[in-house]
Amino acid sequence: MSDPYETTEAHLDRLLGRALNSFDLPDRLVERLGTALAHSSSLYTTHRSPATGLWRESHRHTYLLADGGSASLWELVYRQEGDRTVRHEVFASKAETGLAVSRLFGEASAEAVLDPALLPGDEEPDDDIAVLSALFAASSAMRRPRDYAPEESADHARRVLRRAENADRPGEEVAALLRSAYAHRITQAFGTRQCLADGRDAGFSLYEHAFVLLDGTEVSLWEVEHTATPDGRHMCEVYETEAVARGAMELRARVR
Repeated sequence: MSDPYETTEAHLDRLLGRALNSFDLPDRLVERLGTALAHSSSLYTTHRSPATGLWRESHRHTYLLADGGSASLWELVYRQEGDRTVRHEVFASKAETGLAVSRLFGEASAEAVLDPALLPGDEEPDDDIAVLSALFAASSAMRRPRDYAPEESADHARRVLRRAENADRPGEEVAALLRSAYAHRITQAFGTRQCLADGRDAGFSLYEHAFVLLDGTEVSLWEVEHTATPDGRHMCEVYETEAVARGAMELRARVR
């Protein structure tokens, strides 16, 4: 999982340093990226074949440039059949990423859809601006990094649901859905805050447990940790949406 405090310069150096083909990027694009002031990364597609060990993901890395414009790099991360090595390649456009998928895996992909009138690194500019606007919103920037760790994610989801003590926690339908989770991330959406609940000191924290399923969809669980209990003990509650989780915190605490 990447460091949310990583500078844009360090992020770009790390991205280009691990890519096998970074020298193929257009010089003009690399020069523009050298002026990047901020960045945002998101998972675009994910595919996995447990039977063969074949696995791949594509990520979009968006950069806000000093001239007020934006540019994107598309990263393909993959492991081929019979090979345990994870490899990284980086491209100037979604279309080039799609061609790489066809070359490596012999299949067409969603990444290949692109308006040919757009320059490399400049596709979907309105979407870039929306992503970077969210990046500069403090709560979103800190709460929702888009990097996932592919490690025992279905078991992690099971443990989160198991420790939930609230009666209205997600049910079997959500639990069944999360059995196909293969990657996840945990981010703090609300930092620990001390307040008075029924005249006693109590602490509240809110975490988002976001999961990627085998079909590429994303599902989140929202966990409230607090000590607003009769004996002051630590308690965990889990909800399906952020709004319901925050409503539960407000119900249990009265900040004075």
